[in-house]
Amino acid sequence: MKIIFYCQYVWGMGHLVRSLEFARALAGHDVTLIAGGQKVDIDLPDHVQLVRLPALYMDEKFTRLISGEPGRRVEQVQHARKKALYDLFERTKPDFFIVELYPFGRSIFAFELEPLLEDIRRGAFGNVKAVCSLRDILVEKKDPTYHEKRVLKKLNRYFDALLVHSDAALQQLDETFSRAADIRIPLVHTGFITQQADPAAGRMLRQELKLDAGEKLIVASAGGGRSGFPLLTGLLDACDLLDGQLPYRLEVFCGPFMDQDEFELLCARAAPARRIRRYTKHFLDYLSAADLSVSLAGYNTCMNLLVTKVPALVVPYARQQEQPMRAEKLSKFLPIRVLYEPDMQPARLCRHLAEMLLETRSAEQVPIDLDGAANAARFLERWGQGS
Repeated sequence: MKIIFYCQYVWGMGHLVRSLEFARALAGHDVTLIAGGQKVDIDLPDHVQLVRLPALYMDEKFTRLISGEPGRRVEQVQHARKKALYDLFERTKPDFFIVELYPFGRSIFAFELEPLLEDIRRGAFGNVKAVCSLRDILVEKKDPTYHEKRVLKKLNRYFDALLVHSDAALQQLDETFSRAADIRIPLVHTGFITQQADPAAGRMLRQELKLDAGEKLIVASAGGGRSGFPLLTGLLDACDLLDGQLPYRLEVFCGPFMDQDEFELLCARAAPARRIRRYTKHFLDYLSAADLSVSLAGYNTCMNLLVTKVPALVVPYARQQEQPMRAEKLSKFLPIRVLYEPDMQPARLCRHLAEMLLETRSAEQVPIDLDGAANAARFLERWGQGS
């Protein structure tokens, strides 16, 4: 099968990571992954071709587009993107067009998606099936009635199936989308999409880091990084108090999109036992090696915690329901402690760190479907074969 997968990430990089894992599971097929956000270094499997659209991202309030192309206005970037998309479809004529999140979000990108979906529907590129790829929990909207009406209109008109990447036994779409019963196309909860961890790589990493006997490894991360500065600053303040209480090593990953000034402020607080970097392609190895993870509670970070089972402190982004809801649900299955703003006071956070460093990695199988990528790929393969 020929598959075009559209992923537009505008703030962090979680949408890209999840889309890449879905694409990775489609081994044996011709997959083109379209990335429309700022460039980040990723590893691609052989069957996946990456097409980067001229970059667009959004402000913190998600109200306006910002050009990621120096010297080019948003309008110029939009025009170039539309042309690139149409050229790709005319060359490829795919069997499937997978669209990440839209129309449940990314409505500001309707300028390029809606004309394309309209032409797909009228057969301009052959028999192309359009599929929406959706994460587990939706963010709340100011006018949910209007939003859900608009989503249903576009979903039922332009799409042939909806794949929700969650375990229905834990999180169903209707918990954050009240009109799920009005969806007229097939709706499939695929299970959660996760990256695969290698415990042996974690053990090797501990040796490479030359951790002393009894020395604890804390791994801190902030996803894409744009929202991570308060968390990582608070963590470093708490670690100042932790010094001398127990031996530990701290590895901090700030995120590829963190503001440069914020990144430099954090780097200025590095020390022999504290390494501060933007990003690593081997993050799962670090979690497999760690005694404790400290992070936000985005989809991919939480999935990483599920597969590595490392004890964790998570600080969900509290302005939206998505991260708090996910963190609270997953805390029932793992040694996770969910923290909120009052917990970020240095003395209190230091106490949380000390207590969680006494926890051990869970040895029990997590009773959650984590095969979402493989399940979604099998669904498309059966569909493509007409079964």
